[in-house]
Amino acid sequence: MSIVAGVLYVVATPIGNLNDISPRALEVLGAVDLIAAEDTRHSARLLRHFRVQTPCRAYHDHNEQTASRGLIDRLTAGQNIALISDAGTPLISDPGYRLIKEAQAAGIRVEPVPGACALIAALSASGLPTDRFTFEGFLPAKSQARRARLEALAEVSCTLVFYESSHRILDTLTDLADIFGGDRTLCLAREISKQFETIRTASAAEILAWVRGDVDQTKGEFVICVQGAGEETEPDLTEARRILDCLSAELPGSQAVKLAARITGLPKNRLYAMLIDASGDGS
Repeated sequence: MSIVAGVLYVVATPIGNLNDISPRALEVLGAVDLIAAEDTRHSARLLRHFRVQTPCRAYHDHNEQTASRGLIDRLTAGQNIALISDAGTPLISDPGYRLIKEAQAAGIRVEPVPGACALIAALSASGLPTDRFTFEGFLPAKSQARRARLEALAEVSCTLVFYESSHRILDTLTDLADIFGGDRTLCLAREISKQFETIRTASAAEILAWVRGDVDQTKGEFVICVQGAGEETEPDLTEARRILDCLSAELPGSQAVKLAARITGLPKNRLYAMLIDASGDGS
């Protein structure tokens, strides 16, 4: 591939399944002069797997300021650098902001190479509204600060997305159910694209009880998507259709709808529409 000199590439890498890396990402990683990696030991395994021999240099929270200066010097000298994180899209709850800002200030071209991102993957499978969402990253580790932040977010009307670690997942789910209410819908996505991936959408109370009852569900890396305040999620109509089908097979349509409404709690006009769709003739 043709690479212009002095470009900083922001390259997304897999969050689990190695097949999720793009051909373009591999081309860039193999062609640049240097890879700036959050953890060079972690990234070395990925690069070895794909036989990428480009040298790596550490770029993380603890050396961000000093490392940025050296990388900018290389870029202004005409070298090309790829920035990667341990997994997923760089800068999403990862270091890199300072480097991007300094590169832009120096007139260096910054080019994203899109790919996997845990928060987007979780949202896409959550069943929650995705037209508006707020990404909060990791909540505070200490209980008082975490609860204060959740209380400040309790009335936000769009979908909320959090990252969480295994050693705090139960505490965070407990606080979510307590502050947002046990009936607030949330999606818990664990180990996305990995061997033990689990994604479940239910009420906060149900999710909390499920994780408390299964120690395996406390392991790994988590994304939590939370229904916004006042939002109504589309109910699962599978059971309602089954009930309506059984009743309509034995009763006139009006009686079947009336009884189905009492059983399911759905409005009669919704059930009438389902009955008409099932009959296919509008009669």
